[in-house]
Amino acid sequence: MAFLNRISRSIGIALVIMVLNTTIGIMWGYAFVEDHWKWSNTLFYIFAFTSVVVLAYALYKIWGAHLKKD
Repeated sequence: MAFLNRISRSIGIALVIMVLNTTIGIMWGYAFVEDHWKWSNTLFYIFAFTSVVVLAYALYKIWGAHLKKD
């Protein structure tokens, strides 16, 4: 059961981060540089990079103890 919890937690966190980045970037238009580079584009890319780092850290925390046992 613990393995299933790790899998579902990993998929859930990844989906939330992907939906957030997609919504903010594509649907609201912050991922696209139209005329010139705006501060909102910079904030979006900082947020996107930070969220990927947070995802990697969360996955490491979820799976790190399990991977060290092998």
